[in-house]
Amino acid sequence: MKAITKLKSGYDEMELIDIDEPSAYDDKVKIKVAFTGICGSDIHTFKGQYNSKNTPVVLGHEFSGVVVEVGKDVSQIKVGDRVTSETTFTTCGECIYCQEKDYNLCPNRTGLGTQVNGSMAEYVIAREESVHVLNENISLEAAALTEPLACCVHAALEKTTINEKDTVLVFGPGPIGLLLCQVVKAQGAFVILAGITKDRKRLDLATEIGIDVVVDLLQEDLSKIVDQYTDGYGADKVFDCSGAIPAVNQGLALTKKKGTFIQVGLFAKKLNEIDQESIIQREIIYIGCRSQKPSSWDIALQLLEAGKIDTDRMITKIVSLDEWRNGFEKVMAGDEIKVLIKS
Repeated sequence: MKAITKLKSGYDEMELIDIDEPSAYDDKVKIKVAFTGICGSDIHTFKGQYNSKNTPVVLGHEFSGVVVEVGKDVSQIKVGDRVTSETTFTTCGECIYCQEKDYNLCPNRTGLGTQVNGSMAEYVIAREESVHVLNENISLEAAALTEPLACCVHAALEKTTINEKDTVLVFGPGPIGLLLCQVVKAQGAFVILAGITKDRKRLDLATEIGIDVVVDLLQEDLSKIVDQYTDGYGADKVFDCSGAIPAVNQGLALTKKKGTFIQVGLFAKKLNEIDQESIIQREIIYIGCRSQKPSSWDIALQLLEAGKIDTDRMITKIVSLDEWRNGFEKVMAGDEIKVLIKS
């Protein structure tokens, strides 16, 4: 079968190659892939910024498809089911994190598209526990966004709580930022989304899908705008989805005293200069957030089923497996909002 494969570490080193078609076994499910989202981590892998220890490996972990074969130990998933799957492929099952189903924190976890072959191929193998059957009103295109949506659910609804009276500030209008804004809006909160001038297309989309206030940081005074909507107190919750230190430090200064700052975006460097004085003097709760866990997926699918997330306007380009390089280039250029690969 055709598969988009990272052949070895380094910049690019990726090709669409033919590999053996996998078979279902034990508790594993074979899925005919329909759509796969190109994620920021896929771009980092393409650029050689992630240390690819398990090469060659097929990329892809945001996907949907149809079950075509199940292993002998599979009991709940059936051939013909329309599904999506969590990225977790194996866990140790013994650590305290596994016992609490915090699989994202298991030190021995392996994931689809990183340690084992992922979904940028004609078929992918997933473990039954990770597979979710789709409600009939969730399209296969929308379902391919369940993984990033689950990451946003984990950040907004599991690492903290959102109340109707909250004013929430979000940095970064990429796919994660746009999804997170919608998760927060679904809870009834007031949302301010901040980006920069080159994000104009994404900021405009945010307005179209109902985000209350969008701000171009290079053209407008974010501090004045936040003060205006919070009586000068600052935002109750701040989410950084950019991984940009200037945004983080600006956000810390705009967080309400005793407020909460959730770090969603990943930094380019391990050590960074953070405004620790704001954290201390404002008594801010600074929370790290990593990926998602099974409960995040349940909530994400409920939001999709209820029509709370507008995925249709977020998906701005679909390419074939043969056109994968064009899809990656479009994402790297920032020309599109969300790009899917159709298998």
